[in-house]
Amino acid sequence: MKLLTVLMLSAGILSPGLGYAATPVEAAPQMKSGPVAAAVKVTSVEGLTEYRLANGMRVLLFPDASKPTLTTNIIYMVGSRHENYGETGMAHLLEHLLFKPSANFGVKKGTRTPVEILNSTGAQFNGTTWYDRTNYYATFPANEDNLRQMLAMEADRMVNAAIDQNDLWNPKTNKGEMTVVRNEFEMGESDPIGVTTERIQAVAYDWHNYGKSTIGARSDIEQVNIPRLRAFYKNYYQPDNAVLMVAGRFDEAKILKQVNELFGRIPKPNRVIQPTYTAEPTQDGERSVTVRRSGGTQFVGAGYHVAPSGHPDAVALNILGRILVDAPSGRLHKALVETKLATKVDYEAVSNLEPGFRIFGAVVAKDGNLDQTQDAMLKVLEDLKSQPITDAEVARAKQQINKTIELATADTARLTIALTESMAAGDWRLFFLQRDQMEKVDAAAVQAAAIKYLKPTNRTLGRFIPTDTADRTEVPGKPDVLAMVKDYAGRAVVAQGEAFDPSPANIEARTQRFTLPGGMKAALLSKKTKGATVSVVMQLRFGADESLRGKAQTGQFAASMLMSGTDRMTREEIKDAFDKLKAQVNINGNAEGLSASITTTRENLPATLDLLGEVLKKPSFPAKEFQEKQLEAINRAEQNIPEPQPQASNSMSRLIDATPVGHVRHVGTLQEQLAETKAVKVEDVKAFHAAFYGANNATLSAVGDFDPAALKAQLGKLFDGWKSPQAYVRIPGVMKPVAGAKVALETPDKANSFMLAIHPLAMKDSADVYPALLIANHMLGGGALRSRLADRIRQKEGLSYGVGSQFSAPALDPAALWLAYAISAPQNTAKVEAAMREEIQKAVSDGFTEDELAEAKKGWKQSAEVVRTQDPSLARRLASYLTIDRTMTFDKDLEAKVAALTLAQVNDALRQNLKPANVSVISAGDFAKVAKDAAAK
Repeated sequence: MKLLTVLMLSAGILSPGLGYAATPVEAAPQMKSGPVAAAVKVTSVEGLTEYRLANGMRVLLFPDASKPTLTTNIIYMVGSRHENYGETGMAHLLEHLLFKPSANFGVKKGTRTPVEILNSTGAQFNGTTWYDRTNYYATFPANEDNLRQMLAMEADRMVNAAIDQNDLWNPKTNKGEMTVVRNEFEMGESDPIGVTTERIQAVAYDWHNYGKSTIGARSDIEQVNIPRLRAFYKNYYQPDNAVLMVAGRFDEAKILKQVNELFGRIPKPNRVIQPTYTAEPTQDGERSVTVRRSGGTQFVGAGYHVAPSGHPDAVALNILGRILVDAPSGRLHKALVETKLATKVDYEAVSNLEPGFRIFGAVVAKDGNLDQTQDAMLKVLEDLKSQPITDAEVARAKQQINKTIELATADTARLTIALTESMAAGDWRLFFLQRDQMEKVDAAAVQAAAIKYLKPTNRTLGRFIPTDTADRTEVPGKPDVLAMVKDYAGRAVVAQGEAFDPSPANIEARTQRFTLPGGMKAALLSKKTKGATVSVVMQLRFGADESLRGKAQTGQFAASMLMSGTDRMTREEIKDAFDKLKAQVNINGNAEGLSASITTTRENLPATLDLLGEVLKKPSFPAKEFQEKQLEAINRAEQNIPEPQPQASNSMSRLIDATPVGHVRHVGTLQEQLAETKAVKVEDVKAFHAAFYGANNATLSAVGDFDPAALKAQLGKLFDGWKSPQAYVRIPGVMKPVAGAKVALETPDKANSFMLAIHPLAMKDSADVYPALLIANHMLGGGALRSRLADRIRQKEGLSYGVGSQFSAPALDPAALWLAYAISAPQNTAKVEAAMREEIQKAVSDGFTEDELAEAKKGWKQSAEVVRTQDPSLARRLASYLTIDRTMTFDKDLEAKVAALTLAQVNDALRQNLKPANVSVISAGDFAKVAKDAAAK
């Protein structure tokens, strides 16, 4: 039920049920025999006394001899917040079904249903469901018989409601309470302004159930089944989850005994209600939604996340709401209604146990200016710094609220129902506590609440625009896929490849190598593959230390733009042509060279290579495409600057960078790299390509189904005459020695942090100790989710989603690097670093075990075998080996060396080369916030 209805009922405006004749007392449920433990008094506040029964049920008695009526209000602490997937609207549907027969009221022969009882007592009654609670209340003439049967009925339907399928929906008659609730849903769907406020709330919440309408989704209402509904009922409709209020003319001692006799016999359930724990993350920017439906007016609403209703801020927010929306003094009324920008101002403030939501809205005439109204409304709501709240406004709002409170406290029945919302917010006494808190709230407190919550980044804007011809897309439901595929036979089976042995020895035996007259080196491994696929990798190398100075960014642009157009083809035409050839082509590179990879089929390989040759040799570098590429690169760089991982990675690279400014491998800051990117001109890119590109220092490999002789002839024809004007001289790899460095980088407002630990080593992969260090790293952090670091930091302590280590050593230069990484929450970074250092020290001091070594050898070997079964990866390896004059014999020998390793060799290699004290750590995260939060505690 909507909150408006609840307030109208509590004010006595609505009368859902009227009747006059008293009826005989109905039988109460008999749950336990024998004496029942006495109720225990908990507290008394302003004439209301709370008791607790032995089964956990709370009872609140409010005797008032001046009131000729009695009011019962039973609250179950369950609402739409407690619903799971597929159960939306279940709490509300259950509320409806509790007016259907229960075991001793309507099911048992000769007894009357709850509705008959309620009507016969002349009660004003209803049930309401909201986010955190469901309640059932009735006000009726004060006499013992009326109260006795009302209490008996409530006790019975607490645990004995039938929750019958025919009451929910009878398939034979196509009738039941489900169709009634569905019609209630349909009624809400006919209110475009109501729908818009629901959409505002839905967009404002990512995860919490407060973002869902209490009435639920139509599909859930229609399809909910009795077993799930009954399970929901049995879990939440129990005495330990209920609060019974009785108010009016009665003898307190007598009624307490009567309540205990009826409800105290209901056994306390064995189950434990699991608390909900979904917390909505902080909204991180403006959101908006537009609704287009048939309607006669427009609407604009602005919603804001606010503190829970039990929080002290809620008192100031209540005063603020009055100041903004009351007529005629409210600021929104004056700014919108009096200026005729709106015909009405709306406000929705919901009582919630957990962080809630407030929506301010304006109804606008169909021919009104919605944009102008929106701007005026947001100026009032979000510009309170320049127009601060005044003492006079606070005094007026307090006076209005106090009037409402005093009227409620003077009406026992009304107060009893009003306390429902205080219970939903945490406890009935909150009603009185917040009344007292309000007296101390001043203009400064209201102003602070306004500034805190009414801000653009916390806002969700909703607009309703009426339209006579709504253009909607009706998405079809799920098809019967099993029926669709029942007789499907498919096409012919793809041709199978040969059973290929991926051992290094066999690969080497099957590989043909040669050097073309133009200087290109090639390695070809022809074999039959499934679908006749083939993978080709071509690598170009160019330039020298001096000739490449200051050209790092220009060289990157040259490589990235090769597919942007040629002398005769546009970017789109190139893409279409490769797609037509069923060729997957990727080009990556920098100022020192590039790598072009192809995956296609045997029949399409010649045409694909011809097109690749054109792309590499005759790019046009269109100015428009360059501008797009440059803008993309600039945006990517700007996006990286505040992020933890790019910051930490850049810092690490700078820490070990031994090159001077201007060197092609020099690592600048992210900001410096951004400036260099902005400075590149398309003319520079064209000049770079003309000066450096050529195939005279290229390598090419092919693995898969192709004709080796035809491929060799084609390569010579395409690339023999294409030479780089600039001489190629390999630039040696160097690494600045660094030990024990500690770098912490601030990345504000980032929920994650990134940490790197590094240890440079002056070593090539030909070193005797290299195989042992490979396996030592595999055990320390190289295994996928299974290593010393992963076991400790991820599996055991749960501090990091991604943690591991790597060890790499080049073939030609003594510049090896051991590196470990971990991501974590900033508040856990110090713990991650401490755990990582402990595991490194433990591995160095105590060594690994024989079992670990055996598993590591097995895992490392099988991982290498998997890589060699992947033709693109194998092609890359063969192409890179050509540059360093290496064959697959290296892999064969490395496997043999790893297999022969002893535990002593591995442990000694780690101790001699990885010094814990020399490990440098770079971390990036929002550490300032961590320190601030820690200080606040």
